[in-house]
Amino acid sequence: MDSTNWEIEMVAGDAAKVFSKNKKLTIDSPYGVTVWFKKQLDGNIIIEYDWKVIVDGGKNDRLSDLNQFWMATDPQNKNLFTRKGKFADYDSLSLYYVGMGGNKNTTTRFRKYNGKGERKLLQEYTDEAHLLKANHNYHITICIKDGVTNFSVDGKEYFSFTDENPLNKGFFGFRTTHTRHEISNFRVMRND
Repeated sequence: MDSTNWEIEMVAGDAAKVFSKNKKLTIDSPYGVTVWFKKQLDGNIIIEYDWKVIVDGGKNDRLSDLNQFWMATDPQNKNLFTRKGKFADYDSLSLYYVGMGGNKNTTTRFRKYNGKGERKLLQEYTDEAHLLKANHNYHITICIKDGVTNFSVDGKEYFSFTDENPLNKGFFGFRTTHTRHEISNFRVMRND
């Protein structure tokens, strides 16, 4: 993955690293990090990528927080990329969010943020089948078509939501904290 296509927001500190090597994006940080795809997306689309949570003795290795934002906009600012990586700073955005393995790998949640601080919980899992496995290369697919958003993992649908007020445009971002993650094969396609 070409690092020039991404905007990095992270909590300050010289221990945090985000870099691209061998067509893979690596996030290795003890702090909060969001990595935004710089191109705004709109309409009916499919977003796909592979994502691995690495747990192999590294200082930031922790099985948690495979998180993503999509169709994100800032109702108060045309420039979305103004934050410093602290999770609460994103509460004011309008977006969809899935947090896999959140809360120390005890929850997998789907939310819609309304741009006014409300983070509505749409669906949630707490069973082991929907939580993270260490060093597993997950294939994530997000399909957006005509107001319906589907989120699938390794070909299995986790979440589906028909939105009466769908978010039709915005930015996509990877999000994590205190972990080491490796992301590859990112692509966006039309879904017309």
